[in-house]
Amino acid sequence: MEGVMVDWMRRALDLPEGYSGVIQDSASSATLSAVLTMRERACGWRGNKEGLSKMGQLRIYCSEQVHSSIDRACWVAGIGQDNLVKVGTQGPTCAMDADDLARRIAQDRAAGHTPAGIIAITGGTGMGACDVLAEVLAVAEREDLYTHLDAAWAGSAMICPEFRAQFWKGAGRFDSIVFNPHKWLGAQFDCSIQFLRDPSQQLNTLKIEPEYLKTSGEAVVNYSEWTIPLGRRFRALKLWFLIRAYGLEGLRLRIRNHVTWAHELCEVLRAAGPFEIVTEPVLSIFTFRCPGDDATQQRLVDAINDDGRIYITQGMHEGRK
Repeated sequence: MEGVMVDWMRRALDLPEGYSGVIQDSASSATLSAVLTMRERACGWRGNKEGLSKMGQLRIYCSEQVHSSIDRACWVAGIGQDNLVKVGTQGPTCAMDADDLARRIAQDRAAGHTPAGIIAITGGTGMGACDVLAEVLAVAEREDLYTHLDAAWAGSAMICPEFRAQFWKGAGRFDSIVFNPHKWLGAQFDCSIQFLRDPSQQLNTLKIEPEYLKTSGEAVVNYSEWTIPLGRRFRALKLWFLIRAYGLEGLRLRIRNHVTWAHELCEVLRAAGPFEIVTEPVLSIFTFRCPGDDATQQRLVDAINDDGRIYITQGMHEGRK
C-alpha cells in the first residue's frame, strides 16, 4: 500500500514516472536522509565506514530562508553548522540567488572544500520563500551535486495545476523531494512523503542488512532500508482514507479556498491603513506589521492568540519582527 500511495501522490503532483519514494515521519527525517546521502555521495560512499575525519570540509548550500531542520540535519550528519552555506536571496519570493550560489561553490572548490549538495525550497516557513527551481538545478547539474527540494508545506498546493507553472517548474529533476500530507492536505500527523529519483543512492547510504533482517525468497521492497529508523508505522493507510474520503478535487477545493482567503485578508489589512504588508501573499501565507517596534508586534501576536478565535505566528524578516 505504501508504494501505491506514494505513486498516487506522485501523479497528483505531476512528477515524472520513474520517481519512487517512502513515507517518512516528518520532513526533518526526510531532509536528514537527503543530507546523509549528499555526504556519502561526496565521500565516495566511505563516510559511514571510515568516518569524516579524513574527508575534508563537506559543504551544503541553501538559501537564508530554509527551515531550521536543514541546520539540524547538518549537525546530526556531522557536517557542521559552519559548512552549511546560506546563499543570498532576491526578488519578491526571496529566491536563492543562483549567481551567488555558483560563486560560493567556485570559492569553496578553490579553497579545497568539497561541495556535496544543494537544498532548495518551495514555500519557506517564514514568509513562503520559493526558489526558482530551474536556476538552482542548472548550477547543481553543472557542478554534479545532489539536490533536495523542501516543499514540506507548499508541496500540497501542487496538486492544483494552476500553481505549478510558478512554483513547481523543474521539480521533476530533483534527486529528493519532501512534502508533508500531514500539513496542508490534512492527513493526521505523522505522514511525510520523500520522493526519490534514484533510490539506490539513499539505499547505499542507509541500508544495513544483518542476517536477521534479510528476506529470503522473492525480492521485496524493504522500506526500513530507505529510512533512518528500522521500525515503521502504517502511515500509508492515512493517505488512503484521506484520498478516498475527499478525492483530489475535494482537496484542491480546500487549498484554493485557503489561497483565496489569504489574498482577501491581505487586502483587508492593506485597506485598514495602519498595517504594513511586509511580504505579499505566496499561496496562503503573507506577513504584516502594525505600527510600532518589535515589542509592539509581539504584543499584537499575543493579544490575538490569547483571544482564541484566530491564531497567527510571529516571524522575522530582514531583521524586523
